[in-house]
Amino acid sequence: MGRFSEAGHGYLRSVHEINVTPLMDLTFMLLIVFMITAPVLEYETDVSLPEWKTTKPIDEERQPLLVTINRSGEILFQKQVVTAASLQQRLEFLRQERPDIAAVIRADEERPYKEIVEVMRAVRQAGIRQIKLATQPEDRD
Repeated sequence: MGRFSEAGHGYLRSVHEINVTPLMDLTFMLLIVFMITAPVLEYETDVSLPEWKTTKPIDEERQPLLVTINRSGEILFQKQVVTAASLQQRLEFLRQERPDIAAVIRADEERPYKEIVEVMRAVRQAGIRQIKLATQPEDRD
């Protein structure tokens, strides 16, 4: 603990308490920053999804595989750029571990239909029968 001299008295006394208010402010600020940035990390690839009316959301417990086609046409799987052929090989390996696995394809709305069909074909040839397309909810005006 620190000691200090009081003006004019000439004696020293111990400080027995620490001001933790700045520490608490810093802790809460860091907590807020992490709360804001954590959801952003999940979808770090910029994709504008088309809108579509859906009946039910994707089942979160089954954790489908996520394949993304970004705005520039790159195919991303597990945060890595892949070709359709290498995507098929990776999916075949994962399907052996989980035969009932599903795949979700997220594609930018500006990408040609042909590219989406190519990815769907690779997923299908890997033996995955459940293929879902990710969309945004429609605006109800």
